[in-house]
Amino acid sequence: MNAHSSTVAIIGGGFTGAAVALHLMRQLSQQGHDANWRIVVIEPREKLGRGLAYDTLEPVHRINVPADRMSILPDEPQDFSNWLAETGILEGDPDAFSIDGAPFPARTVFGLYASSRLAPLIEAGRVEHRRTRAVKATKNSGLWTIDTEDGEPVIADIAVLAVSHPAPSLPGVLAPIRDHAGLIADATSPGALDNVQPDDRVLVVGNGLTAADVIATLKAHGHRGQIVSISRRGLRSRGHPHVTHEPYGDFLNPPSLSASQLLQRVRETVKAAVAEGLSWHPVLDAVRLQGQNIWRALPVSERRRMARHVRPFWDVHRFRIAPQVENALDRAIAEGTLSVRAASVRSAESSGDTLRISLKDRRTGQLDILDVDKVVVTTGPGHGGILGSQPLLAALAEAGHLALCPTGLGLLCDWQSHAISTSGFADETLLIAGPLARGTFGELMGLPQVSDHAVLVAGIITVLIAEQDRAHQKAVV
Repeated sequence: MNAHSSTVAIIGGGFTGAAVALHLMRQLSQQGHDANWRIVVIEPREKLGRGLAYDTLEPVHRINVPADRMSILPDEPQDFSNWLAETGILEGDPDAFSIDGAPFPARTVFGLYASSRLAPLIEAGRVEHRRTRAVKATKNSGLWTIDTEDGEPVIADIAVLAVSHPAPSLPGVLAPIRDHAGLIADATSPGALDNVQPDDRVLVVGNGLTAADVIATLKAHGHRGQIVSISRRGLRSRGHPHVTHEPYGDFLNPPSLSASQLLQRVRETVKAAVAEGLSWHPVLDAVRLQGQNIWRALPVSERRRMARHVRPFWDVHRFRIAPQVENALDRAIAEGTLSVRAASVRSAESSGDTLRISLKDRRTGQLDILDVDKVVVTTGPGHGGILGSQPLLAALAEAGHLALCPTGLGLLCDWQSHAISTSGFADETLLIAGPLARGTFGELMGLPQVSDHAVLVAGIITVLIAEQDRAHQKAVV
């Protein structure tokens, strides 16, 4: 076999795609298969490893867990912390440290770190970065043809979908103001908040991590107007404990077989933890660590119940905000410029520059009219519309290569991350990497879990490559 005679194409070069490329090259090198395969990452951004989350230049946007729990190398958990020490990059950011000294760097700093781990492979030609966007993929005679915006297709033996989250789906009730300049339908898009004026009245629809980032960003840029943040349950993302403890609780011996059973078990474990002087934090940490096996034990019908009814509570406890962001929100509430409400939008209309929103209070059922200048949607990725969110995914779905996960959390795949077609067959040459495989794997949103999953995907591809190389060697003997 000639060098570089076969190709793995990784579509998407954010953190997930970069991590898959890194671990795939490491594993291929360890097993002596790297000379025969090229790894191509299709990503329009200048640097790999940054993606949507870590490409932001906003210093208020910080990683949500301490730096010592963030690493692109699961077997080297201190790699990011060591990189921070080596570069001294936090010397100019005294606000990066929490009250207990734990560093919460800006997300752009983590993006620089991730990029730095890929750079040597790119410079050595071991990983190829194609700065373009994949728009279509078709399979013929066992090979993938991936069409790109630059007009130069990539021919690959194996394709990995490591694309980003879809944008939030606009709630139907906001459709009447869809074209109004005051509606910010995707707060994660670059420059989304640039037109918010200091005294604007702002309604934030959603109370999760993105909402927290939006509010902290507005306050950092001098916003002094009233902000109302709503969600159906009025739940805010929680912060980190001042004192950390080892994970507390066993949720696998035996595993719960229903959502209600699991929820009751978590509540009882929290009570036991509190009785021992602990908080709920180590209990949720245990659930997180055991999350994929917990999820795997649940029937699909119970996973749907979890996604529909329990997910809002899980998200605000699982995905904690950085102390700096938490402090910004607490100050805004104390100053009276931020109110967090359990409410839902019942109607929306515009009158000139003003947006008139009718809110229904969850607790009282009362309807309130709120006049605002801006409405910011932060309801999270619209996974239900993932197949139509990008031309590439739409084309793959139309050809029957992709299907939605029945939980509504992403794309359907098996436990080896192979995409499952509309006819129910797994394709070993098309893999789903990262959060879009969440419906199958459950706990796959936090960076440590994404790193672990990248290792898994790389290992599965390495096994397939080894099989193909052996088959080729037998054929030429």
